[in-house]
Amino acid sequence: MAGDATAAARRLAPRLAARAAEHDRDGTFPVDDFADLRSAGLFGLMVPARLGGREAGFAEYAAVAYELARGNGATALVFNMHASVTGALTAVNEEVAESLGVPDAALAARDRMLAEAAAGSWYGVAMSERGAGSRLSQLATVYEPVDGGYHIRGAKTFCSGAGHADAYLVAARSATDQSVVSQFLVPATADGLKVEPTWDSLGMRATASHDLHIDAVVADDTLLGGVEGLALVVAQLMPHWLIASYAAVYVGVAQAAVDAAVEHVVKRGVSELPSVRARIGRADAAVAATRLVVAEAARRVDDEPGAEETNRWVWRAKLLAGTTAAEVAASMLEAAGTSATRRGHPLERLYRDARCGSLHPATSDVCADWLGVAAIGGDPDREGTTPRW
Repeated sequence: MAGDATAAARRLAPRLAARAAEHDRDGTFPVDDFADLRSAGLFGLMVPARLGGREAGFAEYAAVAYELARGNGATALVFNMHASVTGALTAVNEEVAESLGVPDAALAARDRMLAEAAAGSWYGVAMSERGAGSRLSQLATVYEPVDGGYHIRGAKTFCSGAGHADAYLVAARSATDQSVVSQFLVPATADGLKVEPTWDSLGMRATASHDLHIDAVVADDTLLGGVEGLALVVAQLMPHWLIASYAAVYVGVAQAAVDAAVEHVVKRGVSELPSVRARIGRADAAVAATRLVVAEAARRVDDEPGAEETNRWVWRAKLLAGTTAAEVAASMLEAAGTSATRRGHPLERLYRDARCGSLHPATSDVCADWLGVAAIGGDPDREGTTPRW
């Protein structure tokens, strides 16, 4: 069924592409894209079959994200957030749950969340904060237990799909013990959620990544894992959902830039110029190589998630995807010429979207530092001047 999901994403890509320019220009959320994703059953991509989903692995997710990004990188990026939530929930199987001390009630809540995703609900991520980025250990959002649940207070930024998601994965620190970081799946209907329309960006303009203000009381069963303090542990166990899931999106954006450049230069009658052909040839090779790295990382995640060598491939994939997308899009814009820089031209949008790849957590500089520490025999998860999470 996962192969069918990749084919479905490939069929949807032209429809997403047809809407992309308008949403980019206006900075509006692609509501119709997400209706298409729901109709295709893609919100249940990572959900086990017993709960109504497609039971895809990380490699299948990467293939789907790549195809969606060839249509609209912004849509694929928001879908990545949903897949990260559902993928991480699915990965907490009985063996992992026992090792983490996850109670049966929390497993039942997990199954409910996943079943709702398979039925068409989709989830955003409210993790990043101004001044802290995505570093879980530096969050200012706090929570405290109250009768029947938890009171969460704080503000999040870069919350993709804000105002449109059915629930948000909210990361917060304990008000009584700052070393304890937990995550909650907060329903969008909860009293005390307010979206502040702040998103007016260079690229990925259609993601509606607005600020989310939270002063809400949520039920006990919204605490993921049913145990406080699991957020940092999960970040160490499943770095692929925090890092490499972006990689497939930006490889798709890079490929879209190559495709748009080819169409443009052929139409303009400059495809016979050796300099143009050479740029396209180098871009083709760079995208193909990066896609292979992403595929290798995804294969290793499916085979041995969290292993030391798997994680090195995860960081490599994120680093190469971000830098390759930016470099390829810039080169394709130069190959196409000045006319492709006009607002509304696909390459102009793709150039701006591609530039965002290196900025998502972990940034390309952080990825390179992580890999450098590992290469010289250090422990990249614990060494460094600032905490990565």
